[in-house]
Amino acid sequence: MTDTVPASGTVHWIGAGLSTGGGLGALCDSDAVRQVLVWHRTEERAAEALAHLGLTGQAEPRAYTLSALTAELAPGDVVVSMLPAPEHAPLLAACVAGGAHFACSSYVSEAVLEQVPAAEAASLVVLTECGLDPGIDHLFAHSLVTRAEEAIGAATPASYRLTSYCGGIPAVPNDFRYRFSWAPAGVLNALRSPARYIEDGAETVADRPWEVTRPHGIDGETFEVYPNRDSVPFVEQYELPKAWQPRTFVRGTLRLDGWLSAWDSVFEELKGGDDERIAALARELAARYPTTDADRDRVVLAVSLEVDADGNDTDGEAAAEEGRRRNWSGRYLLDLEGDAAESAMARCVSRTLALGVRHILDGSLPPGLSRAAETARRSEEWLSELGGEGLEFRLTVD
Repeated sequence: MTDTVPASGTVHWIGAGLSTGGGLGALCDSDAVRQVLVWHRTEERAAEALAHLGLTGQAEPRAYTLSALTAELAPGDVVVSMLPAPEHAPLLAACVAGGAHFACSSYVSEAVLEQVPAAEAASLVVLTECGLDPGIDHLFAHSLVTRAEEAIGAATPASYRLTSYCGGIPAVPNDFRYRFSWAPAGVLNALRSPARYIEDGAETVADRPWEVTRPHGIDGETFEVYPNRDSVPFVEQYELPKAWQPRTFVRGTLRLDGWLSAWDSVFEELKGGDDERIAALARELAARYPTTDADRDRVVLAVSLEVDADGNDTDGEAAAEEGRRRNWSGRYLLDLEGDAAESAMARCVSRTLALGVRHILDGSLPPGLSRAAETARRSEEWLSELGGEGLEFRLTVD
């Protein structure tokens, strides 16, 4: 493995919005970090964010522009982007030019992928999908797949059902059945994107994801779930055995029971609205349903895997002799509420991202593209570390 550019110990945290929480403090307290700079729209806003997090004096506030950041970048620095996904590519280009590593919690985009070869050639790490969803969901899925392989056998013909649902919801339900824990425009535009997933053994596309919303029970509580984005590539990313065939494979969004009916008027707008109208609607909804300092959010992430081996009774007897099972199921559940210090969303996203940054700092990530979990071994390590940082989750195996 080619060695990465040695870390300088300087971390640039770009953006201090809704998803910035205790992970930033963890970096400030890390022995591997020499200096933390927090970049926001103005230096005053950056200072206010640090004060809110109790980090005044532990990080330096800066007014963000790409040129201002570029002027301060040094080889081996780590840039953490909390900016909207379309802004990652220009920021990554600046990192490659300046010899700095890059990390974000967003899905990897084509624009970012185009720059990965240059980053790898420069021995730089590009860490993506390192937050809650995507991020912790990947860790849960890798862990479940590994455990199922050990029980069933990777070469055993089998069928499986994997579902991964995540949602940021109000801890105290309201009439709207939702509180915005990230940009309202992003929430609406995600609903406008078709979803591809596997159901009944076949690839399926939902042009309007909310139209396939269904009930989903977790620990006796009923939620509503729907697929989002493109689930199919994750069959390979999660390293599911080739001998196993998917009956169901869905990565999706979780909402409170009653969300579908509460959002009926919003869906009507989404069906016919253009980009300008949807942007206006996002502003209207944010004003109509503001998140106040008294509100507390809740994050629920539920990932489950069920595997059933194919074959007849003779195959079952052979499996028993070899210590293998005919069926296996496991579930991870993370269910957290925010508090006055930080939201549950900020805690999950920022602490996972900070863990990834620490692995860049200690040189354990290879040059080029990395995600929160590329291997089963890493997922178990990261889950253990996150569990020690206040992110409580439960594994159930049948």
